[in-house]
Amino acid sequence: MSKIHAAITAVNGYVPDYILTNKELETMVDTNDEWIVTRTGIKERRILKGEGKATSDLAVPAVQGLLQKRGITADEIELIIFCTSTPDMMFPATANILADKIGAKKAWGYDLQAACSGFLFGLTTAAQFIESGKHKKVLVVGADKMSSVVNYHDRNTCILFGDGCGCVLLEPNEEGNGLIDAVLKTDGAGGPYLNIKGGGSLNPATHETVEAGLHYAYQEGRTVFKFAVTNMADVAVEVMERNNLTSDNVDWLVPHQANKRIIDATAERAGLPEDKVMVNIHKYGNTTSGTIPLCLWEWEDKLKKGDNLILAAFGGGFTWGSIYLKWAYTKS
Repeated sequence: MSKIHAAITAVNGYVPDYILTNKELETMVDTNDEWIVTRTGIKERRILKGEGKATSDLAVPAVQGLLQKRGITADEIELIIFCTSTPDMMFPATANILADKIGAKKAWGYDLQAACSGFLFGLTTAAQFIESGKHKKVLVVGADKMSSVVNYHDRNTCILFGDGCGCVLLEPNEEGNGLIDAVLKTDGAGGPYLNIKGGGSLNPATHETVEAGLHYAYQEGRTVFKFAVTNMADVAVEVMERNNLTSDNVDWLVPHQANKRIIDATAERAGLPEDKVMVNIHKYGNTTSGTIPLCLWEWEDKLKKGDNLILAAFGGGFTWGSIYLKWAYTKS
């Protein structure tokens, strides 16, 4: 009997219409286009505008498009894993809110929070339900409305983040395609350098926490960059070596889109040329849990059945990891 792998059988994405350019940011903080592009590679990012709009509103059109592409109904989804750092609210889970909005009446679900590594952690978790035979159709969503936690008076963070959603459907595969291997890591000692201090049980919301700006994303850029540029590359190479992969037989590197310099360092360490690296940071910035599935969505037309993909990410906490994935279909 062939081993069952969890394969991506459909992918889709959604980004809001509003484009926040570097030029507009110049009117908000002391920065300029050249400085931002040189240090991050970001030229613009998308922002979800409108009263009462939340992270689930990014996910609804992305998931509805995915269901249409796969030719299935929401009732066929058995499990939803919603990877996000910006849930609609503390509870109920955004996965449950999404299920209600799309009419996934037979699905159970939960949120997974691992910052920018969330999608990789969610994908690996979802694969266990497929490989065990427990479920046949699992939806993994990576979405964040980062504009809701960004201080647009802080030039160190407001230039980095955007809003967006990517999602994939996992189904059983007996042809050897799907999620083959994963290396996932965490180090809580990194917490002080990249976090949102307010809103949890440690610092519940008060007038004082709001006035102190504790509900905004905080990042000590130099420390985070130094750790990320080393560790994201390390795990990408580790998963390649564990599976006897070289730069010649890796078709695509799918890196988290946090900083172009981190992406370049990871590609260089893996020995992969630019034309094998998915990069859209210039258009969307860092959408946190959304970056990797948004890349898969944008590159879907170029992916072929059997392609070897290396996914790699680094996030606050610290969290980081890499996945070896064999692509399961060629888009017709």
